Amino acid sequence: MLLIALRRAGQAALSALGGGVIVFGLLIAAPGDPARRILNVRGIEEPDSAQVAAVRAELGLDQPVPVRFLDWFAGLFRGELGVSWRTGNPVASEFAVRLPATVILTVAALLTAVVLALTLGVLAGWRPRGWADHLSRALSTVALAFPTYLIGVLLLDLVAVRLGWGRVIADGTWGTVFLPAFTLALASAAVWSRVLRSALLDLDAAGFLRVSTARGASMLRNMCVHRLPNALPPFLTVVGLGAATLIGGAPIAETVFSWPGIGKYTIEAITARDMPVVTAFTMIAVLAYVGMSLVVDLLIMTIDPRQAGRP
Repeated sequence: MLLIALRRAGQAALSALGGGVIVFGLLIAAPGDPARRILNVRGIEEPDSAQVAAVRAELGLDQPVPVRFLDWFAGLFRGELGVSWRTGNPVASEFAVRLPATVILTVAALLTAVVLALTLGVLAGWRPRGWADHLSRALSTVALAFPTYLIGVLLLDLVAVRLGWGRVIADGTWGTVFLPAFTLALASAAVWSRVLRSALLDLDAAGFLRVSTARGASMLRNMCVHRLPNALPPFLTVVGLGAATLIGGAPIAETVFSWPGIGKYTIEAITARDMPVVTAFTMIAVLAYVGMSLVVDLLIMTIDPRQAGRP
């Protein structure tokens, strides 16, 4: 088991390295001279060649590309994410100020999505083609048919403006997190609930359920003791991978609700073509996805050791 875990960790490290190569390549290909951008931010509108050369040396832009990549990739693990072309400040410090708000939103969205998915998935799997099953299917259709920003705008208009529940402009605290978290969680909950329903229905013909029923076990006991634990591996897989994608979807929800997090700051950076901020956020999302994939893989191996032998 230990050797398999180490192999999976090595695969995750290679995936992170590959993602880093792609993200750094996008940074290299970005138009404009970072040195001139930073000098403009510092108030030097027409820098001379000596000033540009000094800043390029300061940023390490005069080094060969492989050396720059290794320095940049190593800096990620030291918390060094580069310097913003727009503000001239370290990206890490800009992110650190906004990180608590993004953590609050992501955690709230994850909890909301898990609760919704478990509730709808269990009810739909318990009574196929019942009201919960139809509700889950309708929710999946709506959540996947409409983009996140449109759902957010509709909820903002209906709930915050018309009904007066919540704030139009969120302040990044738990008191105003419900609407943006629900918006961010809705699509994930819809998909996760259908995965859980399918996993529960696949167990209907299992021999151990017939034996348990023959021994007089109730439907509730079969669900809680036998069906749900055996349906957890595929559910945990999509939840783990979906938790990482919540970070990637945060910019949309944060922008709609003016949530003062990293996502909203990244959208502003995209508008200003501030590539160090954009690439730093992208790399964080890549590392989160790879890390969550590894954690879920190891967790499933612990729950169901039979999964350890799969490729």
